[in-house]
Amino acid sequence: MDIVVDKSASYESLKDRVVVITGGGQGIGRGFAHHFAAQGAIPVVADINGDNAASVQAEIETGGGRALGIETDVANEAATGAMAEAALSAFGRIDVLINNAAVFSRITMAPFWELPVDEWKSAMDVNITGAFFCARAVVPAMREAGWGRIINVTSGTVKSGPPNYLHYVTSKSAVIGMTRSMARELGAWNITVNTFWPGVTDTGIPRPSVPPEMFEKFVEMQVVKRSTRIEDLAKPILFICSDEASYISGQILEADGGLNFG
Repeated sequence: MDIVVDKSASYESLKDRVVVITGGGQGIGRGFAHHFAAQGAIPVVADINGDNAASVQAEIETGGGRALGIETDVANEAATGAMAEAALSAFGRIDVLINNAAVFSRITMAPFWELPVDEWKSAMDVNITGAFFCARAVVPAMREAGWGRIINVTSGTVKSGPPNYLHYVTSKSAVIGMTRSMARELGAWNITVNTFWPGVTDTGIPRPSVPPEMFEKFVEMQVVKRSTRIEDLAKPILFICSDEASYISGQILEADGGLNFG
């Protein structure tokens, strides 16, 4: 998927900020990495697929930016610690964490009483415990600096509650509660924590659980009658991570074309 970077919004406060993006080797995370790089920030692309992480690093460096690709299993506490250490070793700081990595594309769709227990555990390990591990790994650097941004990515399924996705919906619901508690615990160090709620986005990644015709149905249900673009998601993320959003914390930022409001 080609990434079109919209440079119409400019945030000087993001220049030289080190931005850890989990699941940054493909899809939405890759798009975020390119948009931060265009602002002069330094994306740390953390992905379980090391080749994908290295590829995004190379893309950004080819465009004249700085980046670091790190193979990282967010469900492994030691791996998230090593990720933070590598970022600090390379750049001396960690300013932003975007907890974007999630198990979704290839999950089993089934009534909850038929879901494989291992798959339930995997969704929890990656989608919620992984976000917890990553936040624990980067917060010491943010506290020392007296500045930070943590973005936990949730899903519109939390509000719509679709059947046969109980493991995914439950994990993404937990993200919202985690955000609110983290925001209260970290506010004293000027660290804001917010939840990001992206619209349904066709990233080109195969999703057996979401057939192509479903994307057209979602557009019909939206207030804004067009498909979600990566820049529709990246621009709000840039804002919420900038100095301009320093008074916003513990909130849910929805960018879904009006699909799930109310």
